[in-house]
Amino acid sequence: MLNAGKYRKFPVMRYDDRRWPSAEITKAPVWCSVDLRDGNQALVEPMNVDEKLRLFRMICDLGIKEIEVGFPAASSTEKEFVRLLATTGIVPDDVYIQVLSQCREEQIIETFEAIKGLPKVIFHIYNPTSVLQREVVFGKSKAEVTELAVRAARKVRELAEGFDGEIVLEYSPESFSGTEPEYAVEICNAVLAVWEPCEERRAIINLPETVELNTPNVYADQVEWVSDRLICRPYVSVSVHTHNDRGTGIASTELALLAGADRVEGTLFGNGERTGNMDIITLAYNLYAVGIDPGLELSDIDAIMGGYESLVKMPISPRHPYAGRFAFTAFSGGHQDAISKGFQAMAGNPDGEWKVPYLLIDPADIGRTYETVVRINSQSGKGGVAYVLKDYYGFNLPKEMHREFATRVQRFAETVGTELTREDVYGVFRSEYLDRKTPLHFLRCSIDDRTDTEEEFTTHAHLWYNYKGTDAELDCYGNGPIDAVKKGLQKELGFNIRILDYTEHALNSGSEAQAAAYVRMQDTDTGLTTYGVGISSNITRASIRAMFCAVNRLSGMKEEK
Repeated sequence: MLNAGKYRKFPVMRYDDRRWPSAEITKAPVWCSVDLRDGNQALVEPMNVDEKLRLFRMICDLGIKEIEVGFPAASSTEKEFVRLLATTGIVPDDVYIQVLSQCREEQIIETFEAIKGLPKVIFHIYNPTSVLQREVVFGKSKAEVTELAVRAARKVRELAEGFDGEIVLEYSPESFSGTEPEYAVEICNAVLAVWEPCEERRAIINLPETVELNTPNVYADQVEWVSDRLICRPYVSVSVHTHNDRGTGIASTELALLAGADRVEGTLFGNGERTGNMDIITLAYNLYAVGIDPGLELSDIDAIMGGYESLVKMPISPRHPYAGRFAFTAFSGGHQDAISKGFQAMAGNPDGEWKVPYLLIDPADIGRTYETVVRINSQSGKGGVAYVLKDYYGFNLPKEMHREFATRVQRFAETVGTELTREDVYGVFRSEYLDRKTPLHFLRCSIDDRTDTEEEFTTHAHLWYNYKGTDAELDCYGNGPIDAVKKGLQKELGFNIRILDYTEHALNSGSEAQAAAYVRMQDTDTGLTTYGVGISSNITRASIRAMFCAVNRLSGMKEEK
């Protein structure tokens, strides 16, 4: 039974000079992947050394330059992996290997042993600082917790001075989001006072939202307030490491960037403890969607997903932003219609600026095709099916025909009970229009013009056709092929019809080009109306086939009534 009374709201910060609400993100942060540490430890089946190496190479290929690879003092597998990186020369020259250690001397010493041979290292130490951790888990005072961090900082600096390579020191007050801001400043500055960061010796202060305790704006307040009060600030990178307990890990990171953070730690696709870490892929595409280059190689999302899923053995949600297989999909008819119109507008857009409703970025930019944009099911509308026919098969249906055809597609979708492919949609189109040959089947025709007077012409059409299984011929006359055929069908076969609309267009180009014709026809006895469609390399034949199709559809509609 729910009992909201046993929970308390984490306190908000009270200060009036916050700047982040009016700030803007103008550049990408420094990216640090923690997939091989936070991500790996959260897997049901953690990766072995070979799998970690494959993921490491994949992360490097994406262009991420800082990669946390493990906790060497906590696991023989992680130490083995760090030693592999240190001794094989497979780490790119511009990539920093980040390792993690608690603020314990024996762990720090063991971790330094593991990183010997690495050219660029970020040495990351942490200890819990939140009220809950201090009082419930460790039973220590602020002074005791600070002393633990300072002793560790001294040891790390001592060993770093003898390290044969470039080394950057990082400290995290773990559970920062649950730590009093004043105390967070106190303990971070105590560590920085030991490290004495300067232009030649930069440091990182990582402010982790280990557990989301409040809305993202509260976290941004904390980050800005603490960041403003760090000593040696010009030489200190402020990093954030958010989790997703409340479902707002990405929002917390974005607001933290507004608040002054310049580095983010996260995982590809958000894998991590409990509900996950901050999702690097989504944040990077969020930046891209507002015109900021994320500085990562993300142009083939399907390849990234495939490699990632094979290594972590966990599926990526089909509703995942950008990467999910439904991310660029519209099932709603209204959405489909808007997307279709957006693509049409883009074709005539000289500046190339992306202006397609409902699609935040161009799917083609990340290796997706427009095939995934519109999915057809029993809920899909006229815009979606019209888009499929135009984009893949070249049929530009008259606007008034969209609803008629969509109704047929939806009826078919309800029958099969599944999502339809583009081939399914085209199959319905063929059966409803192109292959509709009963009771009247057009075979061939001969057309010529005759002079009635000096200024008027009459079109003569000789038709060969099959009506209810019997072949026949027909001579008919009118002021054009369509008028002549209409009058002939009325006179010889008794079809009382009226042509309401006619359009045509080329289907493709070249010597084998075909034309498509659309005839909107009314049965004057019943008032029923429908469209007929015909295709041929000859536009006259296409028009006559469209008329025969419309007659057949009207006949079927009368039978249905």
